Amino acid sequence: MFEGFTTAEIPVADGAQQDGTIRVRHGGSGPPLLLLHGNPQSHVMWRHIAARLATRFAVVCADLRGYGDSLKPAVSADHAAYAKRRMAQDMVDVMAALGHGPFRLVGHDRGARVAHRLAIDHPGLVERLAVLDIVPTIEHFERTDMDFALGYYHWFWFAQPHPFPENLIDAAPEVWLRSHTARGTAPEALFGAEAWAEYLRHAREPANIRGMCEDYRAAASIDLEHDRASRAAGHRIGCDTLVLWGERGRIGTWYEPLEVWAPYVAGHVTGHAIPSGHYLAEEAPVETFAALEAFLG
Repeated sequence: MFEGFTTAEIPVADGAQQDGTIRVRHGGSGPPLLLLHGNPQSHVMWRHIAARLATRFAVVCADLRGYGDSLKPAVSADHAAYAKRRMAQDMVDVMAALGHGPFRLVGHDRGARVAHRLAIDHPGLVERLAVLDIVPTIEHFERTDMDFALGYYHWFWFAQPHPFPENLIDAAPEVWLRSHTARGTAPEALFGAEAWAEYLRHAREPANIRGMCEDYRAAASIDLEHDRASRAAGHRIGCDTLVLWGERGRIGTWYEPLEVWAPYVAGHVTGHAIPSGHYLAEEAPVETFAALEAFLG
């Protein structure tokens, strides 16, 4: 995976919590492009399309804090160490450390939520934004109904107080990971044996599970505070934005994604469904790459 890419550990400073490093793989040449993964994955989710994008861009694939091989701050009462604002600042620091100024940004799932916050907090840095298979976090919570509560039940389970969800997952991490990701398909077939082994390796690390749950606790608390404040102040994504979703997933079933995103974007909003489930870049890499290349170029 990632032939021709360089692996690096980029230090990031985190005042209230312990400092640490962000694991990245980077390669290619051209305008800088940052790719952010979703849950419960790592930068490995971009393995099918990163090399293709690297023929035109200087691609950076990063593990979010709490995931993969990046730092995993301790649990805190306010979950501020896992606020999307803090996670976004990590990525600003990473790109600066690699010598990149303004960049294009693509995020899937949790990474798309980090990307959304980054585009709001650092508007001069994001030239184009693509968000994969999400609507804004605040919209999920404010529109919650039975379908969402059952379909995305993990949003409410992972957000329960520490260490309840962690203890349950840590007791049977492979059982949990298979159930959480497979959605009717054997995960080895869905992701491929090599990527599945990576995801399972991380799931077996209690610190990763703790980081994941803190990410969701932040989403249900401090992130909503930040989102409400940004909305009240009229802060919107300033650049053109591409919205993609899996036609066999939940986002297009529950929402009209382009209509939901439109009030959050001052630039032009485009997008469409990809013939996949939730994991666009892994289930439909050719179609996902084509959509990204056409938008980012």
